[in-house]
Amino acid sequence: MNYDEATEIQAGAIPLILEGKDVIGRSNTGTGKTAAFGIPMVERIEEGKKPQVLILCPTRELAMQISGEVKKYAKYKKSVRQAVLYGGAPMDGQIRQLKIANIVIGTPGRVMDHMRRHTLKLDELRTVVLDEADEMLNMGFYDDIQTILENVPAQRQTVLFSATMPPAIMKITEEFQNDPKIVAVDKGKRTLGAISQYYYQIPQSKKMDALNLLLQKFTPERSVVFCNTKKMVDELTEYLEKHGFAAAGLHGDMRQVVRTHVMNSFKMGKTRILVATDVAARGIDVDNIEAVFNFDIPQEFEYYIHRIGRTARAGKTGISCTFACNRTQVRRIQDIEQYVGSPIEAGKLPTPEEILDKRGEKLISKVERALEAEPNPQCGRIYAKLLEKGLTPEAIALALLNLSAERNGKAIPVVKTAEDSPRSRDPRAARVRLKIDAGREQKLAPNFIVGAIVENTGLPAKSIGKIDIFADHSTVDMTSEDAKIVLENMQETKIKNCKVAFSVMPGKAPSSRYGRPDRRKPSGRGDSYKPGGRRKEQSSRNKKDSWN
Repeated sequence: MNYDEATEIQAGAIPLILEGKDVIGRSNTGTGKTAAFGIPMVERIEEGKKPQVLILCPTRELAMQISGEVKKYAKYKKSVRQAVLYGGAPMDGQIRQLKIANIVIGTPGRVMDHMRRHTLKLDELRTVVLDEADEMLNMGFYDDIQTILENVPAQRQTVLFSATMPPAIMKITEEFQNDPKIVAVDKGKRTLGAISQYYYQIPQSKKMDALNLLLQKFTPERSVVFCNTKKMVDELTEYLEKHGFAAAGLHGDMRQVVRTHVMNSFKMGKTRILVATDVAARGIDVDNIEAVFNFDIPQEFEYYIHRIGRTARAGKTGISCTFACNRTQVRRIQDIEQYVGSPIEAGKLPTPEEILDKRGEKLISKVERALEAEPNPQCGRIYAKLLEKGLTPEAIALALLNLSAERNGKAIPVVKTAEDSPRSRDPRAARVRLKIDAGREQKLAPNFIVGAIVENTGLPAKSIGKIDIFADHSTVDMTSEDAKIVLENMQETKIKNCKVAFSVMPGKAPSSRYGRPDRRKPSGRGDSYKPGGRRKEQSSRNKKDSWN
């Protein structure tokens, strides 16, 4: 099984489980916890056709992964027979497995289904394992877990593994475990030191292009991209496929047969980029993942460790890249950095020149390998014919390189950020007025506009000047340099669920009062908005609202 020595969680948990003790194992993804409970479970199985071990886990992918590992552990123990229970698969096949299984692995929902049908008999159960218990609770399985534990023999062993210990987990341990022994592994101790961690401050609208650039820079053989929503998984997968990447999406709304196909394709290397949600990624068991991309910042700090723990396994190194769209998200990354106790460095997107240099290095390596291979006779004949036409070897080589570059070269997107466009500190910097094709009729308000600009461009709120809200459009004052960033990143952006377009208004540039946003009182025709101030109501029939 390629184990040279036990991991920390294995060394602590295996002896206790073999002794029949109740155990709480606190460890993260990739620390070898499946073996920590799987090996002793297999060792303790006795001949029989009724379930002796029940392993509960949050997702079907994890259930299948555990099943595969248990099969390895039981290679020379023919008395071990499994049933794997999860939704989306036919019940008939699972019922046939249950008639002879002594180890049952399943998700709480499907286990409950079989209990209700009386197709799962638990009267001879000796051990219950809760794997990734915190994630099962996050998915709403608390009641199912409680019901299952209430309907198994009281005299049993209960083993629980969890990355975190929220109050609900502690409640389960207090109610259903007997003097549990705790085995804890420090957060991130195994993998984070081997992972180069970066974050990139990117406008929201340019995140896909930024990922494109980083994939071309690092060229990982296998990588996982994490999104927070199923919708984003679908949209990002479509983008990557359209731009020539071998990518596939994975989330809970997909049919089981599709999910299985995606995972098999990823493991075999046919799919090089897996785009997934946190829940769907549970159960990914691939050791040679070279990079992890957090397209969306994880919703929980612990998820960050789970995510990047997919790389740098089996003594290898890895890369993690996280996207931040504004200063709030940068601060969250700084909080994550403090939580995991390892540095997350600010990264800079590669330039087109760097991408081309990378391609050149890769092509040189291919040519060197080709020179070492046995010559192809057909290629030799073609080369001779080209020489007969009067072409020089140098011209032939250059033409072939051009053909290779055209065939293999992906388009290089341009991603400009606030940092890439150095903003003038001259207080008299030129200012422009931008027009937004939505206004009061679309229920736009200054705070929505400010929030959208900050979110999509990374510009600070203080760089935004006077905002006027009219019936069918709005205007925003800012420096011409900042306006370029807005125009490049915010066309067809949604503000308050309304797709909008920005354009530069012709005519005289707005007054800057030496570059500072115009704070002068409006001319009595509208509401006056000032950050942190009170809105002054106007009695006249207003044609515009202003924030200055």
